[in-house]
Amino acid sequence: MEYFLQQLINGLTLGSIYGLIAIGYTMVYGIIGMINFAHGDVFMVGSVVSFIVILGLGITGGSGSFMIILALALVVIIAMLIASVYNWTIERVAYRPLRGSFRLAPLISAIGMSIVLQEFVRIAQEGRPKPIQAVITGKHELLHRLTEGGEFIVTISNMQILIIISTLALMAIFTMIIQRTSLGRAQRACEQDQKMASLLGIDVDRTISITFILGAALAAFAGMMFFLYYNVTDFFIGFLAGIKAFTAAVLGGIGSIPGAMLGGMVIGLIEVMWSAYFSVEYKDVAAFTVLVIVLIFMPQGLLGKPEVEKV
Repeated sequence: MEYFLQQLINGLTLGSIYGLIAIGYTMVYGIIGMINFAHGDVFMVGSVVSFIVILGLGITGGSGSFMIILALALVVIIAMLIASVYNWTIERVAYRPLRGSFRLAPLISAIGMSIVLQEFVRIAQEGRPKPIQAVITGKHELLHRLTEGGEFIVTISNMQILIIISTLALMAIFTMIIQRTSLGRAQRACEQDQKMASLLGIDVDRTISITFILGAALAAFAGMMFFLYYNVTDFFIGFLAGIKAFTAAVLGGIGSIPGAMLGGMVIGLIEVMWSAYFSVEYKDVAAFTVLVIVLIFMPQGLLGKPEVEKV
């Protein structure tokens, strides 16, 4: 039981990171109906920028807690700004000129931008992994039991607490933005009909650009959390994380922010639990198998709404 609880905490932590990336996928798809396959590499850019800034500021686990908080706040702001510039550029270069083209053209262009970002970071920062010492340390015991079979301890680290709480807070904030702000109303209008939204005075191009920027900010935050959690990054982490986050978005119901978060949690839990109780080599197979099974019986995903074609 203790082992299961420990893996449950680890799975929720990993799922929170996937969920943050998946929200960016689902926001872009909700408006323009296309997948930004460079989004995983924007996540990677946020992670690498976090490494550069943390290294430049000399942040270590031995620093005072107040100084660490201030420094990490600066790190996340810089990572979000740089990632937002990249994603805004992707929208202007890879999506906007092809918005009226056939549907595969922006998809191919986005894949090209993904490769460009990977190679740019690989050349600029070299291809080897970039490790650091843990910045946020410390953990708390949730359960400690002595039995004849040995000592069983369930712990949760400060880093895991930070990831889970910040993820839930960001999901709530972005849900409120979409439901209760003028930007959210513009996004929902563009999702339903971009031409009609434009006729009603909504700046469609501006709304789409802001959506890409918001998605990049979430991806950059997830990249920083990933880096601080595993204490290592490289130019290739965005590829697999992006695929899994996209899987999470589809599983939860692409177009739904709570669905993206739920899908991320499910994928994270499947990976961790399968690695804990079965062979770690097949954890990805297990995650994609669950996706296929869910889509067979629920094509719209767990929380997605079925598409209704208007005639």
